[in-house]
Amino acid sequence: MSFSIELELQRFPRHIRLKDGKRTIFRVLEGNDEKALHQLFLDIPERERMFIKHRVTDLAVIREWCQNIDVGRNLPLVALVGGKVVGLATLHQQLGGWKRHIGRVSVLVHPLYRGRGIATRLITEILDISRRAGLEKAEAEFIGEQEAAIKMFAFLGFSELLRLADYVKDMQAVTHDYVLMGMELKTDEEYAGVGG
Repeated sequence: MSFSIELELQRFPRHIRLKDGKRTIFRVLEGNDEKALHQLFLDIPERERMFIKHRVTDLAVIREWCQNIDVGRNLPLVALVGGKVVGLATLHQQLGGWKRHIGRVSVLVHPLYRGRGIATRLITEILDISRRAGLEKAEAEFIGEQEAAIKMFAFLGFSELLRLADYVKDMQAVTHDYVLMGMELKTDEEYAGVGG
C-alpha cells in the first residue's frame, strides 16, 4: 500500500466551522493531551460511560493511550474548542489478518457540544482517511440503547449488519443488545468512471 498515514496527517490541524458558526480545531491526539482527554471522559454521563469498552475514568489508561500513539493501528482525532477536548474519533485498524481491509470507527462528543455537527465531521474525516488508506469497509459497534449514535451512523451511510440480543455486558455486568454497523468505502477513482 503506497498510502502514508503520516503524509495524510499533514492536513492537520484543520479549522472547522460548526453548525452554530463557532470554530473548532481537528488534530491528531498528542502525548500532552492526557489531562484534557481524561476530562472529556469524566464529563460523559456515567450511564453512557458504561458502554465504553475501557476504564476511561482511570488516568493511567488515558496516559497509556497518549504516550503510545500508533496512528497506523489507532488513529485518534480530537476536536478542540478553546483548547478543551470536546470530541474524539478513532480509526482502529488491524495491520494483518482477515480484517486488514476493514477499519473500525468510534466517536464521542462532550454532552455540551452535541448537536453542532462535531461527531459527523469527525467521522467524515476518519472515513476520508480510511478511503485513502485503501480500506474497503468501515464498521462501528454499538450497544442497542445507543439509538442517537446508530441514527447518525445510518445518516452517514452505515447500515445494520448484525444485532444480537443480550450479547454484551456493560461495566455494571448488565446485558445489552450488540449492534454491528458497516459500510462499503468507495474511492474517488471508483467514482471517476461513473456517468462519463
